[in-house]
Amino acid sequence: MKFSEFGLNDGLLEALGYMGFVEATPIQEKAIPQILKGQDLIAAAQTGTGKTAAFILPILHKLTQEQDGNINTLVLAPTRELAIQIDNQIQAFTYFTNITSIAIYGGSSGGDFSQQKKALTHGADIIVATPGKLQSHLNMGYVKFGHIKHVILDEADRMLDIGFYDDIIKIIKHTPKSRQTLLFSATMPPKIKQLSKEILRNPATISIALSKPAEGVTQKIYKTNDNQKVPLIHQIIQANPDFRRIIVFSSTKKNVGKIVRNLKAKGHNVEGISSDLVQTEREAVVNRFRSKQTRIIVATDVLARGIDIKNIDLVVNFDVPGDAESYVHRIGRTARAETKGLAVTLVNREDNYKFKQIEQLIDRRFEFAPLPENIAQIKGSSSNSRSSGRHRSNNRNSKNRSHHHKNRSRNHSKGNRPKKNGHPTQNKTKDSKS
Repeated sequence: MKFSEFGLNDGLLEALGYMGFVEATPIQEKAIPQILKGQDLIAAAQTGTGKTAAFILPILHKLTQEQDGNINTLVLAPTRELAIQIDNQIQAFTYFTNITSIAIYGGSSGGDFSQQKKALTHGADIIVATPGKLQSHLNMGYVKFGHIKHVILDEADRMLDIGFYDDIIKIIKHTPKSRQTLLFSATMPPKIKQLSKEILRNPATISIALSKPAEGVTQKIYKTNDNQKVPLIHQIIQANPDFRRIIVFSSTKKNVGKIVRNLKAKGHNVEGISSDLVQTEREAVVNRFRSKQTRIIVATDVLARGIDIKNIDLVVNFDVPGDAESYVHRIGRTARAETKGLAVTLVNREDNYKFKQIEQLIDRRFEFAPLPENIAQIKGSSSNSRSSGRHRSNNRNSKNRSHHHKNRSRNHSKGNRPKKNGHPTQNKTKDSKS
């Protein structure tokens, strides 16, 4: 279906034409008519399916007919990056209209705060906000949402994972009950269903390709030990000189710095991004990556959703993500809009269970790709060295048994009771997640 068939405002269609938007994606084709009718909606759609345009275009069309100088639409998003991205897309769509919008998020300067307060009191047409920062403004008493006609929750499951459930409920209570509410989520766990019952009225339901990787993604899985990971990444990157944008995902902030240092030592143009960076630094890193000044970005899951960086050639999971859905969102950064991409996942012994959950979710069993010979020779404790590890362990155990036998004989000769040998345990620590 073409955008010209939805009956959208001419100014919006002109902007879409300049942006090269001609045919609607499945989520756009199903959601736009429902939203234009005023229907509440709960939609399951993963990263890269065009859901931002799906929920914002029909709202913008309505705004061209019902602007009244008050705040008309509230969009809630889990992260600063996503709020900024949605606001940028709104500004592109509304280039030929007089519709106004602003992104409201934490970590900004005092000048930004004043601008946010002005928009919330004097009325931008659309407010795109993170729940925590918006709640801070609401607590000060000057925000008036009495004229809001539309509330949109984007990446709702992510917002609940972060812990915004109570903030969302409090924010919703500031809006009229007669509003139209739209909830977009990549997954539909029970807490999303609970939230939808509280804030939606007789919603239509749409589900688009939930938790399935794009067809264009080539997924390669390697069994590795930790010492093999960076050399393998280095070798894969060297073997693909035409790859211009590469993301390496780590589940911990601690590892981001280590990976960046190790890849830099091998001569790669690489930067890291995690929640340790202030907002301006994060934006600068993303902008350098987007403009191809930086070839490789190492990130925590802060980048897995919401950042619209096109033409990612390679995604590397340095470790298996903690939940199966995150795997889909991570590799969903590549092969977007029907392009091709490569996703590489490095699985060590501790990751086996998590990776089996991923296989269950996406309904696919993987064969492990063979390690290059020079990488396989790098020693370390992992599934690749289990047999040698067992051999060493058995040797140690046999020595312990021999030593134990001698001690037992000695103890018996003294009339003492033999002591039991304990098994050494390895202390394990968990890094804090971003």
